[in-house]
Amino acid sequence: MKIAIIGVGAIGGYVGTRLALAGEDVTFIARGTNLEALRTRGIRLLNANGTEECVPRVKATDSYAEAGAQDLVVLAMKAHQVEAVTADVPKLFGPRTIVIPMQNGIPYWYFHGHGGALAGTRVDSVDPTGAIYDKIPCERVIGCVVYPAAELVSPGVIRHVEGNRFPVGEPDGTTSERVSQVARCFVKGGMQAPILSDIRAEIWLKLWGNLSFNPISALSRATLAGICQYPPSRAVAAAMMSEAQSVATQLGVKFRVSLEKRIAGAEKVGHHKTSMLQDVEAARTLEIDAVLGSVMELARRTNTPTPHIDTVYALTKLLANTLEEAKL
Repeated sequence: MKIAIIGVGAIGGYVGTRLALAGEDVTFIARGTNLEALRTRGIRLLNANGTEECVPRVKATDSYAEAGAQDLVVLAMKAHQVEAVTADVPKLFGPRTIVIPMQNGIPYWYFHGHGGALAGTRVDSVDPTGAIYDKIPCERVIGCVVYPAAELVSPGVIRHVEGNRFPVGEPDGTTSERVSQVARCFVKGGMQAPILSDIRAEIWLKLWGNLSFNPISALSRATLAGICQYPPSRAVAAAMMSEAQSVATQLGVKFRVSLEKRIAGAEKVGHHKTSMLQDVEAARTLEIDAVLGSVMELARRTNTPTPHIDTVYALTKLLANTLEEAKL
């Protein structure tokens, strides 16, 4: 497949490298030092087992038009970065191009093919201007949930911490030929890609951890194990997750694991820094509205109280504002 990876950070770099090593025709779309590193040294993956893999020569460009029509486009940037590329992404589209967003949180396409009273609704928290909804048609999207933990060590160098599971699914729940093609492609690259009939339930399962552990870690500088092993922070995380579950239940979602099992899974990861904590330490913009604001938005639409989520959202937004002011 011809595959464009937009955003060559930890996850984009990991996925792109695995697919390139499997022989797929991968083009990395990057900027600045990342682009320079890819063009001069290729991309290197430091595996969790201590081995290294390298693709010394890769296709890398900052021109979407130069990359041309693709079979698959992977949006591997943060949720708040997607709008900035919406004018360029259509340059990668052919008649049947598939788009796989890999953002945390509630995706902009969430209510596409959803059914019910909210069918076709835009999620304002992640797409406030409607640009993403307009430029990247939901009909092209296959849902995907990202479970691996990885870090961008330096431009063009990715460290894989753990996990290789990328569940995929059609928004309408069908097992189409195109979702099967994507799953086969990912499996060929050494990743697990089970096809799910309810990708939204998996989105909430991942979001359960993101909306609690990410902001708590950003505010406290604690790792996953640190949060889970300290009773007061574990209790706050559990309260936030319970509120989120109430919102999801109102939207017809059923969780396949218990809340305590989900927390135990996070604790098992160990002393890993969440992506939001990594962003704090690197002075990058925090991914708040996709993982917290979107849940609050859906809570209001379903008349579900979320006091713990609201409080942590306010504190995390204050942290983000403080960090931005420190740059001035």
